Amino acid sequence: QVQLVESGGGGLVQPGGSLRLSCEVSGRTFNTYLLGWFRQAPGKEREKVATITRDDAFYYADSVKDRFTISKINARNSAYTVYLQMNNLKSEDSAVYYCAAMQFGGIYYWGQGTQVTVSS
Repeated sequence: QVQLVESGGGGLVQPGGSLRLSCEVSGRTFNTYLLGWFRQAPGKEREKVATITRDDAFYYADSVKDRFTISKINARNSAYTVYLQMNNLKSEDSAVYYCAAMQFGGIYYWGQGTQVTVSS
């Protein structure tokens, strides 16, 4: 099992503003291939926002390129902290953001979700 705990960073921000999301990943992470962030807006499917693999290959959705940055810190005991720095936020970025860990074999583990609202 892998545990993911999102530790704040969401909330209400004006267009053009910035937020940083954090996620603590622990447990049986030795089999984790990818860490990342997904989001889901009301009435829409969950979409992949940004991911980083264990060999530091990055993916960004076209809609967030050059605005969002994913990073991870390797802590002790095979734990990680994963961040999503979000700059120049737009109203269409409003969603619940989920931290995720994908194991080899395709099994996903999820954080509890953090609300991000971009509005003036």
